Parts: sequence; C-alpha cells; structure tokens
Amino acid sequence: MIGDGKVVCVTGASGFIASWLVKLLLQRGYTVKASVRDPGDPKKTEHLLGLDGAKERLHLVRADLLEQGSFDPAIEGCVGVFHTASPVSFSATDPQAELVDPAVKGTLNVLKSCAKYPSVKRVVLTSSTAAVFHTGRRLTQDSVADESWFSDPAICEQLKLWYPLSKTLAEIAAWDFAKENGIDLVTLLPGFVTGPLLQPTICFSVEMILNLVNGSLETYPNIYYRSVDVRDVVEAHVKAFETPSAAGRYCLVGSIAHFSQVLGMINELYPTLHLPDKCGFFPPCSLLCEDRSGIIPSLPMFTVSTEKAESLGIKFTPMDVSIRDTIESLKAKGFLQC
Repeated sequence: MIGDGKVVCVTGASGFIASWLVKLLLQRGYTVKASVRDPGDPKKTEHLLGLDGAKERLHLVRADLLEQGSFDPAIEGCVGVFHTASPVSFSATDPQAELVDPAVKGTLNVLKSCAKYPSVKRVVLTSSTAAVFHTGRRLTQDSVADESWFSDPAICEQLKLWYPLSKTLAEIAAWDFAKENGIDLVTLLPGFVTGPLLQPTICFSVEMILNLVNGSLETYPNIYYRSVDVRDVVEAHVKAFETPSAAGRYCLVGSIAHFSQVLGMINELYPTLHLPDKCGFFPPCSLLCEDRSGIIPSLPMFTVSTEKAESLGIKFTPMDVSIRDTIESLKAKGFLQC
C-alpha cells in the first residue's frame, strides 16, 4: 500500500472531515496519530477505533488547540500532518474566544510543533471557501472565484462574519509562519461539506441539511449552496499530501445550486418529507451582486473554479448523490425519522 506504515498526524480526528480522513489514510496503509481533546470519551473515539486497520495502526493522542506544545507528542515522528481541527459555527456569543482564538492560535500551535520535527515533510491545512469569497468585490454570473481570492478580514469583521474571519486569519497566519520557518504547506478550501457521517454526533454542515428535511423550517434561505462531498474532500487532502507537485491553495466546490433547486432534488428523492416551500431572507454577507436595480447584498450566482482541484485527479460527486447519502446517514443514525 502507498502509506506503507508511514506515520502521519490528523488533528481534531473525531470531526466530520477528519474521521473520513483517518479512515482513508488507514485504508492506504498509513499509521495515524489522531489528536483528540479527550481520548477517553467514547463519543469522540469509538467510531475511529472501529475502523479497519485501527487496531494495528491508529494511535489516539490528547491535544488542545489552545495549549502550546500539546501537539508535540502527536506530531513527533510524523512525515505528514493534516490539520483539520477548528470550530465551525455561524453564531457566537464571544467570537474571539469561541472562533478566532481556537482557529488562529490553534493553527500556530500545530505549526510550531511541526517546526520542531524535521521528519515532517508537508502540512495539509483544512481551510474553507469562507476564506475566499468575502473580498468585497462586485460579482456577476460571469464571476469565477479561484484560489487567488482571499477574504478581507476588515470586511468580515465589519459585517460580523466571525467564522469567515476566523478561517481567513488562521490561513494568513499559517502561510506567514510556514514561509518564515520553511514548512511545506498546502491548504484545502472546501465549501459546505455534505455526505454520510462516521461519528455519532451531528456537525454544522450536515445539520443544515437535517434542518431542511425534518419539518422544523417554514422557509429556506435565498442563497446559492456551494457544496462538496466529504469523501471528495478527504481524497483531495491525501492527494495534496502524496503529490510532490501539489502547492498553494485548492478550492473544493463540486456543485452549485440555489436552495430551491436543492429542495427540488430532495423532493424527488424523498417525496414524503415535509420541506419548506417559501423562500426566506438571506443572512448578512459581504458578497455583492449586480442586477438591473443596482447592488443587492446577497450570495449571488457565481461559479468557483475546479481546475486546480481537478489537477489533483479529483472527480466531484454529484450533489444529488451526496445529499441522498447524507439523508440516508441521518436516518441510519437516528437523527431523521421518515
């Protein structure tokens, strides 16, 4: 197998993306040191310990994003580090403490540990399209976002877009530290991540789908849904590590559809579900689009380049397949009754 027992680290290993990443790395023959805040919590670890190859090649290690040096045991002896750990939320009582500090300080703490060990050949960081889209530029249907776009922290802060701010500041800090310390860094920028759950708990991006289909909403958001399947995301992570020529940033958006179209797909697959039938208002954002009446503060229809991601060999899962698998997973885990 390609991994051939090589040791890699996955931070925040109990999370949605990270759990699938651990699974794929074990399948490819790697030995995985998986950092979690509490290795003794079965809700965070049982789904990892049950993976094929886990008994022989998975090692759980305690680490905390805000504790400098705590990642040393997880990263020592590794040839690669996948840093996925970061809080995801679009609301916060204390944005600095709940989102910004864990994202920025956590990323720097991981990279400081990486800098201590020459065995680390590459670091793959999970960022987000939230660190791409909020530039303040005017957008039209002809606009194409790509890896050269970087969200403006000042705009994010002004509009209280705390999650985009946290991801943007964390990525900026990562690139600065990597350059100063000679770390080979690659960043992955997924949109909303869908697909089946491995962990027994719900996560933010899948909860968005759950709320659409469980009858709790009367309206759906007036925005375009830029999504990617979790299995494509983790494949991109591994290929970004294994491909010597991989470099820089990679946007990962496999599908774009207005939420009305997403609900149409769901209705075709599950006609008995009670779905919202009215379009609601859009959330605050910094994206501006043009129409005949002028500038509308909205999440407009613009595309996202897939060229660089496809250069890694990524073939994106169709949205209807990913949504079907998401809903089936929600049913199997008892989050949805239908």
